[in-house]
Parts: sequence; structure tokens; C-alpha cells
Amino acid sequence: MKNILFAAILMASTAIHAQQTDNNTIKWSGNRPDGHAPISVMGDHTHGKGEFMFSYRYMRMNMDELNFGSENVSFDDALASYMVTPTTMPMNMHMLGAMYAPSDKITLMVMANYLSSEMDHLTRMGGTFITETSGFGDLSIAALYKFFNKNRQQLHGQVGFSIPVGSIDEQDVTPASIPNEVILPYPMQLGSGTLDTQLALTYLKQWDQLSFGTQARTTLRFGKNDNDYRLGNQYSINNWVSIKANDWISFSGRVEFGAVERIEGANPDLNPMMVITADITNSGKTYGEAGIGFNLYAFKGSLKNLRFGFEASLPLFQNLYGIQLREKETLTFGVQYTL
Repeated sequence: MKNILFAAILMASTAIHAQQTDNNTIKWSGNRPDGHAPISVMGDHTHGKGEFMFSYRYMRMNMDELNFGSENVSFDDALASYMVTPTTMPMNMHMLGAMYAPSDKITLMVMANYLSSEMDHLTRMGGTFITETSGFGDLSIAALYKFFNKNRQQLHGQVGFSIPVGSIDEQDVTPASIPNEVILPYPMQLGSGTLDTQLALTYLKQWDQLSFGTQARTTLRFGKNDNDYRLGNQYSINNWVSIKANDWISFSGRVEFGAVERIEGANPDLNPMMVITADITNSGKTYGEAGIGFNLYAFKGSLKNLRFGFEASLPLFQNLYGIQLREKETLTFGVQYTL
């Protein structure tokens, strides 16, 4: 966490120094294809007074195979200590968002999401089964404050909360519970169950054909939920560069580094000896990932201010605490419309 805070302070001080010494008074502009970050980045931009923006994103993430730390391990290795191991877990997320700027300094943001996941399992006896969950996740609300927009640079901060409307009591039938449903492990739940604080600081810089952004972000969780546990805090630094090919398309590259702390506490209805996802020692990670994508922007005509974004990302490294499924590819599509 100290490294994340240091990076955020360094980013802010560098940005302020740069905007004070640059004589170019042209503002950073969102009215370019690279005026928004890659579609996977949230809270990357602000709006002018009176502007609304509505957005839809679809993300698909695939998890496959097992890691212990940064090393691949076999399913047989996991089954030597647990009765059941997951083998794959595809997850789909639909995100609806809205932004409104009551002033040039403040932009308000709300985001809701709908998740669906399925997890394939292998038992020590060689059997297989699937569990599934779907439903609404936690609701995010936030305020973004613009510190400055000058010399083709912008610095803004975000303060928000994740409201625990997502279920933490999802159940399904397993071979050991037939015909009854039982509580599912932590990765298959839809929400955190706690009121979480979300903080971010974002710096943006533009040139004629190029733009750069960096964002420090954290999610801090307090207390425990009704099932006696708390998900781990999250910290990340996201950096991206976009090339403006022309007035309607830009191409981007992004690199993110982050950490997720282990779960604290435990759901008393879960048996940590049964399956690796029910054991809190198998939670948390440090990671790096890279993504490439593009933004399409309608700068005139009947579709003016409509954007379409796409990004595909892959892990650079994963150091997973305990035994966990390894993340593979993530695909994100999105549409944004400003009025």
C-alpha cells in the first residue's frame, strides 16, 4: 500500500509541476478518440458542467489451470490436499454506468453490474460437476473532482463507495449435497457484503497525435459482512498510451500492476478442507497485466459523441497466494454516449 500511495503522490507532484512550467494553455480535451482511456479503465475522465454520459460495458474473463504462487501446479497436486478442485471459471459482467457534471469541477458517477459465472470442478474420485451463479453485483457511486485542466493536462481525484447490494448467499447443488443446495465458495458470490471505500487519482496528458494516462486506485474494506468475512483490499497502478490515428479512431496499449490482499475471517458454513476455493489461505495475489485496444469516436453527424471501445488483455505475471485458478484472457467491449 505504501508503494501505491508514494506513486500517487509522485504522479500528482509531477503533474502540478508540469502544468506550472508549460506555457501552452490549450486544455486537455475529451472530444478526441483518445480523449477517453481504454474501455477497461473506470473513472478515467470528467465532464463539463451540464454534461451527461451513459455507458454500457461487457467484460468476459476466463480462468483456467492452477497456480501455487507463480508456478503452475496440476489438479492432482491440489487433490492431494482437497477433496475437490476447480478446473475452469469463465465470468461474464455487464456494466451500466452514468455520469453527470453539476459543475466544471465535479462529475458524479454511478455504476451497476450484472454478473454470471460458472465453475467446473474435478473431484478426488474423478467425477466432474458445475456450479453456477448470476445476479446483480454491488452498486458503485462516486464523485470526481477536477484539480486542474491546463496545458493539455488534467489531474482529477475520485472518492466513492461500493454499496453491498450483491448477494453473498449464493447456493447451488453439488454431488455431496444432492438434492439440497449449499452455500458456494467466495469466488462464486456476487458481492462483497461490506460497504467499501473506493479512491483514485488520475493524471492525463495529450499531444497532437498521442495521449497518456496513469491512475492509482484502491478499494478499502472495513468490518466484516453478515457471513463473518471480509474480502481483501485492492491496490493498482494503471498506465496507458493512446495513438490518435485520425479524428475517429485511436489505438491503445495499457499496463497495470496491482495487489489484492487475502480474505479475512471465514464463512462458518464453508468447509475449507473440501474445495480450494473455500479455503481463505487460497486468496489474494500480486499481478501485472497488459492490454491492447482501440476507441472509435463519432465526431460529427447524427451519432456525434458516440464511442465504441474494445480491449483484449493478458497477464504479464501472477503471484497467487496459495493454490488458485490462473487468470487467462480478458475481453472488454463498451459503448459510451455523451450529451
